[in-house]
Amino acid sequence: MEESKGAGSAIQENRIIPLWSLTVWLVVMNTTMFNVALPSVIKEFELTPATGSWIVSGYSIVFALSTITFSRLSDFIPIGRLLLTGVAILGLSSAVGFFSDSFAFLLASRVLQAMGAGAVPGLAMVLATRYIPVKRRGKAMSLISSAASLGFGLGPVIGGAVTQYLGWNDLFLVTALVLLLIPLFKKYLPVEQPKKGEFDLIGALLTGVGVSALLLFLSTFNVMLFLVSAAALVTLVVFSKRKHDPFIQISLFANRRYRSILLVGLMAFMTHFAFLFVMPVMLAKLFGQAPASIGFIIFPGAMLSALAATYIGRFIDRFGNLPIMRFGLASLFLSAVLFTLFGTKAPVMTAIFYMFTSVGFSSLTSSLANEASRILHKDVVGTGMGLMQLVQFFGGAFGVAAAGLLVDWQKALELTDVFRNIFLFFTLLLVLAYAVYYFGIYKNREMAENE
Repeated sequence: MEESKGAGSAIQENRIIPLWSLTVWLVVMNTTMFNVALPSVIKEFELTPATGSWIVSGYSIVFALSTITFSRLSDFIPIGRLLLTGVAILGLSSAVGFFSDSFAFLLASRVLQAMGAGAVPGLAMVLATRYIPVKRRGKAMSLISSAASLGFGLGPVIGGAVTQYLGWNDLFLVTALVLLLIPLFKKYLPVEQPKKGEFDLIGALLTGVGVSALLLFLSTFNVMLFLVSAAALVTLVVFSKRKHDPFIQISLFANRRYRSILLVGLMAFMTHFAFLFVMPVMLAKLFGQAPASIGFIIFPGAMLSALAATYIGRFIDRFGNLPIMRFGLASLFLSAVLFTLFGTKAPVMTAIFYMFTSVGFSSLTSSLANEASRILHKDVVGTGMGLMQLVQFFGGAFGVAAAGLLVDWQKALELTDVFRNIFLFFTLLLVLAYAVYYFGIYKNREMAENE
């Protein structure tokens, strides 16, 4: 269904959406700050790039699982209660993370952060779908995407400066500021009554085991992990089909357009998160750039995306989702081609080419989210949007892990060839993403309109 009826007047859009966007900014910045700090952490703890990538990919996979859990709970637990719980976990774990003195402590703190941070983006999509009419929903989602883009932009700058002049531990204190937003959320969040429902704990555990083991297998190629993942996911499908209100609504996958949205989002997040991991490593190892300099090199592209996000939302509301999806895919593809051909020539190339990456990513994710919100029935919007977030951030985690492995596997090659090959891999992945868009989304929409 295209919108939840009668809910639009229940919230103050002009206050809650900017406030939520500010929180999204802090959450996203929490990711990108540590991307820039990775070279310093890897050096301090004497880690390989593949091991160090788990600071980002481990965060992403727990973040993804947390996102769908909070989104699923929103079907019967008030959004306000869930969000305040998540923000509290994020803020307190950030305060604890400041005292990290080992890789294990750091990784554990990041995992705890991710558990709380997952409440923010998934519930934002649920809130927008449940309370904001379709005619204004594109603008709301683009404002949230704009905040995410700003986080991607300011994260490297703030993360680089803090890492270089204070130390990476202090990055946790920046994220702990989210605790200050709790009183505002209590004031402006919509008042909802709990509904009858039962949380599918077994389904949630099977999902967590299956997805985590799959990511570990794709990072290590350990056959045992593959068997564990396959067993968990098969059991999940069988169990979910028999359960009245399962954690994962298997019936969602019957919608071909929704499946295609999931796949395109997966590949877009793989590409963007991989680039955010590779760029700081490339700038540090190939060009000897300091953390603060790396941040300023990445900053212009993300800021351009943040500025463009407002217009992206207007274009979505005016022209629809599909033209914006095509633009996003084309921009991502162009950036990947340019990185492959010229990215290893000079640091300024990264600053220029990342502009295409970030604008394309923002355009694509905003239009995908808006399209999904239009085709999901209101009864499954929580699990549907949560599943989309799960798949997307799994893609981000896998993209980072894959990039780390590609660096390790090419140790015998020149650094320029190593990074060129990584960008080429993601260029080919984006060709596949366009094919999925064309046959699964565009053609499917065209057929539906002609019926």
